[in-house]
Amino acid sequence: QSIRELGGEAVANADSVSSWEGARRLVDTAVEHFGALHVLVNNAGIRRDGVIVNTTEEDWDQVVDVHLKGHFCPLHWAARHWREQSKAGIPVAAAVVNTSSGSGLFGSSGQANYSAAKAGILALTLVAARELPRYGVRVNAIAPLARTRLTEATPGLSDRIKAPTDTEQFDTFDPANVSPLVAYLATEHCPFNGQVFGISGGQLMHDVGWTVAERFVKEDRWEIAELEATMKGLPVEPPPFPVG
Repeated sequence: QSIRELGGEAVANADSVSSWEGARRLVDTAVEHFGALHVLVNNAGIRRDGVIVNTTEEDWDQVVDVHLKGHFCPLHWAARHWREQSKAGIPVAAAVVNTSSGSGLFGSSGQANYSAAKAGILALTLVAARELPRYGVRVNAIAPLARTRLTEATPGLSDRIKAPTDTEQFDTFDPANVSPLVAYLATEHCPFNGQVFGISGGQLMHDVGWTVAERFVKEDRWEIAELEATMKGLPVEPPPFPVG
């Protein structure tokens, strides 16, 4: 309704993104209504926070289902649509924007399920970015920090992301600040593929996940004592979660 009030065109679909057939109906709805599919933005998510020793199987399954499976199912059916278009000789210039998080990049205490699902989305993004360009599709991910129902319910974060009382002050955590990045990554001329961009207010970050920070080479099997000596001096604790 809000989109239509602003002069846009929109159609609703009430299927679950983590439903295999529901995701297919979602893609079919878009194609049938608009005649084509150019952009897929995966953004569904829930939270069931808890430290590992308190997290239940249901907590784990629900979060991984909505976030990770809820990204893969629409991606699968959209990719099949684009492959069919490409094989039929119809030019495809499509884009996928997945939604990860700083929790997926760095891990967040009390969010094992959420962090693991968001990290899985990053891996899924990299795989899709290698597989889908042959069909004319780019795939990137964002790691936003903004004021949403999820972040407002996060202990220690809710106070930090409140809207400023001064309406003239820039609202750093207004979710509208994320929209331009999503829109740019979706444009046909955008060159990026397989990248992750953090965004919060006016701060844009090019995030790089797991990389090879050190490399030690031996032309034989390592011995335990050799490993102990060689690995001495490497970090022994996880890095702190970046703030700000």
